[in-house]
Amino acid sequence: MRFRHPDGTTVHLAYCTNVHPAETLDGVLAQLRDHCEPVRRRLGRDRLGVGLWLARDAARALDTDPSALRGLRTALDRRGLEVVTLNGFPYEGFGAEEVKYRVYKPDWADAERLEHTTALARVLAGLLPDDVTEGTISTLPLGWRTAWNAARAATAHSALRTLAERLDALEELTGRSVRVGLEPEPGCTVETTADALAPLAAVGHPRIGVCVDTCHLATSFEDPLTALDALAEAGVPVVKSQLSAALHAERPRLPAVREALAAFDEPRFLHQTRTLTATGLRGTDDLGEALGGTALPDTGPWRAHFHVPLHAAPAAPLTSTLPVLKAALTRLVGGPHPLTRHLEVETYTWQALPPELRPRARAQLADGIAAELALARDLLTDLGLKELP
Repeated sequence: MRFRHPDGTTVHLAYCTNVHPAETLDGVLAQLRDHCEPVRRRLGRDRLGVGLWLARDAARALDTDPSALRGLRTALDRRGLEVVTLNGFPYEGFGAEEVKYRVYKPDWADAERLEHTTALARVLAGLLPDDVTEGTISTLPLGWRTAWNAARAATAHSALRTLAERLDALEELTGRSVRVGLEPEPGCTVETTADALAPLAAVGHPRIGVCVDTCHLATSFEDPLTALDALAEAGVPVVKSQLSAALHAERPRLPAVREALAAFDEPRFLHQTRTLTATGLRGTDDLGEALGGTALPDTGPWRAHFHVPLHAAPAAPLTSTLPVLKAALTRLVGGPHPLTRHLEVETYTWQALPPELRPRARAQLADGIAAELALARDLLTDLGLKELP
């Protein structure tokens, strides 16, 4: 979906396909047929943006076989779909029964992360619509914090500088500009937008910026206006933004609230949980750890890294951080000029919701994704953007 900003800029809205697990190119093509095109039809649009997640095997197939890349581009066109952004964070196995800490491997101190992201950039350059010259990729925020040290950080910074050089060369070759954004996430060495400033200064290249995920922003209790203004002041580009909402519990000390939270404690993904105290941010790596002991103070609100559907906040006594998303979006695209041109709805946890909230059939999932995109569309038009055909 495309929108015209009042300054004349085109802003793209997509939804991320990591909600539909696929490890191979055949799986990606099936996603377009079984999920993406039905969502487009529900929205009544001739064109829908999709933020593709390409696992290692799919990315390699597309990068090494020009005919395969042409075939995917043809399939996108035939189904009324377009791609301007990729989710390059998960490497493989995102549809496994247990993902947890595996999603942070390989990190940016591992040469394979550089090679994978380079391949994604080449693929994206070949998938961009004919009238679009800029693509974006979101990526791992360097690595998980526990194994990080100065040596690994230096290796990661060097890899990102090499990536930037390769992206420069790619533009010279293809005329297509690709930028990559580190996606701050709770528990990683770059947990907040503020944490991104130093490593990005070390890299020192405008092609490498930040992907602002509004669920992560909220989980870490970052004020969106303060965070985005600090990025702008530092000259750090917001390469893209993922529109998502976290799980919010206002009074976690109450037994009814803990019982409601426990329904979201599931075995597939990490649900980092945070609270803001007088001495700063406190947190656990997973929701079960927070619920199971005294690791997390319960005198103030808790937020958990659980991407809940944008249009359907959990029932009381829980809610979502949709207000944080709205505030961030106002700053991102509601001003005289947009801070980013690529927006992506990323609710990958539909099948991790409590059983009674999960879509029971493919059609229900398409209905839910379409409802999320409709909400995002309405937020954008309320900010003065005009939806384009």
